[in-house]
Amino acid sequence: MSAPEGGRGPVAAGADPDPRLREVRSEDALDAAALGSWLTAQLPDLNAEIPEIRQFSGGASNLTYLLSFPTSGRELVLRRPPRGARSGAAHNMAREYRVQHRLGPVFPYVPTVVALCEDESVLGAPFYVMERVPGVVCGLPVPPEIGTTPEALDALGEAFISVLAQLHSVDVDAAGLADLGRGPGYVARQVAQWSDRFVKARTWNVPSFKGVMRWLEENQPDDVGTCLIHNDFRLDNMVFDRSAPLSVNAVLDWEMATVGDPLMDLGGALAYWIQDNDPFLLRRFARQPTHLPGAPRREDIIARYGDLTGRPMDGIAFYEVFGIFRLAAIIQQIYHRYSTGATTNPAFKHFWLMVRACHAEARKRISWAG
Repeated sequence: MSAPEGGRGPVAAGADPDPRLREVRSEDALDAAALGSWLTAQLPDLNAEIPEIRQFSGGASNLTYLLSFPTSGRELVLRRPPRGARSGAAHNMAREYRVQHRLGPVFPYVPTVVALCEDESVLGAPFYVMERVPGVVCGLPVPPEIGTTPEALDALGEAFISVLAQLHSVDVDAAGLADLGRGPGYVARQVAQWSDRFVKARTWNVPSFKGVMRWLEENQPDDVGTCLIHNDFRLDNMVFDRSAPLSVNAVLDWEMATVGDPLMDLGGALAYWIQDNDPFLLRRFARQPTHLPGAPRREDIIARYGDLTGRPMDGIAFYEVFGIFRLAAIIQQIYHRYSTGATTNPAFKHFWLMVRACHAEARKRISWAG
């Protein structure tokens, strides 16, 4: 759930129109001089220029910054883990860098990475930088370039599911990413791992999810296939072209990408696909315009994915429930960091309410599944 980056091409920092940009929060501050020195060693064309730094808002996992170099007009995006984050794949900058570096030649929607720093003495944590992708990110409010007409929202849904299907068709061997996988049993591993993560991160003000975890354990299917999966596929992790706003320029936030079951990826994406008839709390935390009139329904997305991939969708209920539970665990991990003082970002203060809403939704979907 990291901050998206998008916007126009190279411009001076103060003139950038992207509403997601803001001044860097004090607890997320970077040493601009140290960063500029390191970057110049990697990219001599920057001519030792110290970057102007701003932060993309909305990130709940890794932190994302815009680095502007007014003299050259160049812009880069920097990614680093938040302070107090536990180690793991989601905060492994070298892994995230490598995935994008290897995927770029075979998948056209990957930002170009330019440098990786694993020396924590530079900024206090590993980080990497990549080229900024021009365009707009379709979060809330919806950018005017995209609009909210039923036709635009329907086309967004088509672009969304089409790119996901394309990702799931990537040859992981050709991309050099087969080593991300651990073999058969992906579904079982994910159920066990996310159950363990939730239990460890649980706070007193959220449900135990014992019934949901038990249902997932008892109803898990075998893997339906193996492919490259994004694991955080959302509309607001996509950059759309400004001049052709329903054309995709990039998919962002590859921190949790791996090799696994494609329907687990679809289930994770559906957890974010909030509709206008979903409970108030879910709609209150919506991050993308899927609840607006004219947006495709979840059943439309499921059917279209089945058409594009040829995969049967009759067992999708399990993946939907898992997606909701996994989302609850992700949010709970972030809230746990806030509750222990590891982060003071006020945006996380009420995340426990979203966890409760996910619990109610997961139980409802289980009752529907019978």
